[in-house]
Amino acid sequence: MRPETLAVKAGMELADASRAIAPPITLSTTFERGEDGSYPGGFDYSRSGNPNRKALEAALAALEGGAEAVAFPSGMAATFSVIFSLSPGDHVVAADDAYYGTGVLLREQFAERGIEATFVDMTDLGAVRAAMRPNTRLVWMETPSNPLIRVSDIEAIAGIARDGGALSCCDNTWATPLLQRPLELGADLVMHSTTKYFGGHSDVTGGAVIVREPGEALDALRKIQKDGGLIPSPFDAWLTRRGLESLAPRMAMHCANALELARFLDAHPGVERVHYPGLEDDPGHRLASRQMSDFGGMLAFDVVGGRDEAFAVAAAVKIIARATSLGGTHSLIEHRASIEGPTTRAPENLLRMSVGLEHPEDLKEDLARALAHAVR
Repeated sequence: MRPETLAVKAGMELADASRAIAPPITLSTTFERGEDGSYPGGFDYSRSGNPNRKALEAALAALEGGAEAVAFPSGMAATFSVIFSLSPGDHVVAADDAYYGTGVLLREQFAERGIEATFVDMTDLGAVRAAMRPNTRLVWMETPSNPLIRVSDIEAIAGIARDGGALSCCDNTWATPLLQRPLELGADLVMHSTTKYFGGHSDVTGGAVIVREPGEALDALRKIQKDGGLIPSPFDAWLTRRGLESLAPRMAMHCANALELARFLDAHPGVERVHYPGLEDDPGHRLASRQMSDFGGMLAFDVVGGRDEAFAVAAAVKIIARATSLGGTHSLIEHRASIEGPTTRAPENLLRMSVGLEHPEDLKEDLARALAHAVR
């Protein structure tokens, strides 16, 4: 089945034996043994397994084309678990403009545990090669990146990691498997914040890691998930699985709206630069055209001026909401530098925007009013 069909069908047969089109939510924390002490229903305790989580994991693995998926209660929990599976003395090569929470984990939480990290510009393959060490065990890429929306070569970076004896993991949250297939390009692991496009409605938090093939990485993630109790609730798993069913049409509309807005902003005198790989003059356009089927629903733009002008634009919008996160039906805008703090790569005049499902003409009019108000 093609991804659009898998998003609707995959995992549904695992959620309930009643063959209900909308599967029930199984809230039970424990399951009855058979007379012989076995578990004929296949579940023993909710921390170990749950029908809704099993259905979600099966669907995510099918969508990404992986062997298995491991679901977590947040994207940060998923990222944490991948890095936690390493050992003190191991080394990580990570994108220097990946999601700032990933950098916080590596610089603070795991540095104290003895895991070293080198942050590099992953659009520069030479820099990635130069950062590799004999003790490198993980190469963490994120493409398109957050918030600069730079595009990295997944196939080439996965090859560098493989040649160095390291695993490669791609944060595919922004693209989703509808637009980009990291496992098919050679990545070993794919991470998602399922909070975003998979859930799709800004009402459920979750994360997942999908593995290309069974092995030590999968075994370690399963153990961390179970022993650490890092599990999504049955209701959260159910909501995320339900969100997958509309993923394909939503992504098509997110992409179409984002491209239209990017072209509008690119021509606006109040905008210094637009970061969006769908624009032909974007540095990542050629690579994105090769490894993505569309360019995504995220864009960023540099307002003419500085921090004050960027804040003024964000303050003046009426339809677009000033909020963190992305991937929902509502368009969101935020000033990333003020959120990320001193380690940010975002310019002070940059605003990041998650383009939602509103009519693009209404979004353009909203931005035009805000830019006219803020940029003189």
